[in-house]
Amino acid sequence: MIQNPKAEALVSQLRDLSCPEGIAGQQRYGITGRNMLGVSIYDIRRIAKGIHDHELALALWDTEIHDARLMACFVDIPEKVTREQMDDWVNDFDTWDLCDQATTSLFHLTPFAITAIYGWAEREEEFVRRAAFAIIAGLAWHNRTMTDIEFAPFFALIKKHSTDPRNFVKKGVNWALRNIGKRNENLLAQSILCAEDLLQLNDRTSRWIAKDALREFENRKIKSAKPQGKR
Repeated sequence: MIQNPKAEALVSQLRDLSCPEGIAGQQRYGITGRNMLGVSIYDIRRIAKGIHDHELALALWDTEIHDARLMACFVDIPEKVTREQMDDWVNDFDTWDLCDQATTSLFHLTPFAITAIYGWAEREEEFVRRAAFAIIAGLAWHNRTMTDIEFAPFFALIKKHSTDPRNFVKKGVNWALRNIGKRNENLLAQSILCAEDLLQLNDRTSRWIAKDALREFENRKIKSAKPQGKR
């Protein structure tokens, strides 16, 4: 029984949209969490739009329903999120989409983002370590006030964990590197140097991360070099 009436009403809407085909489709993309309803992320965002309620977010998370937990990431208020809450939620991550939505829609906006990155990167659980690099990716993409100097230390963290062969970790590390490189020309140059360092590690996972990032960086350079508009 859900104790929060607002949460109960929202979960009822999610249940009405429950879709076995949606679950099957999500599973094809590697989303195999517990208590899934198969509601599309677009419908979850639509229902959550305009709702900002910290207590409601906590209640949605406590339902242990995958789709409700995704909604919790959208309705929570970053200023009210505590580090204890972040640690509690990260321990519950069981899919990449829940990890990525929590980190790039909510956690990266909190004052604890940087300390969480360094703490979680050293933990062994696959989705906890991925969460560290997902926050980096979120900060690189969304945060407009961080300086290049503040991003520089992340390269050492990327290099350190680039040899972790687990699928969701290596993709998280790669995502962080690519997003830093897309931030500006200075960080692009540093990201290319980092990728070249990864190639020298003689490790299969590091090589994959580096080569994939370098391909994207090269495509970015080619596109930026193309003339714009009609001559």
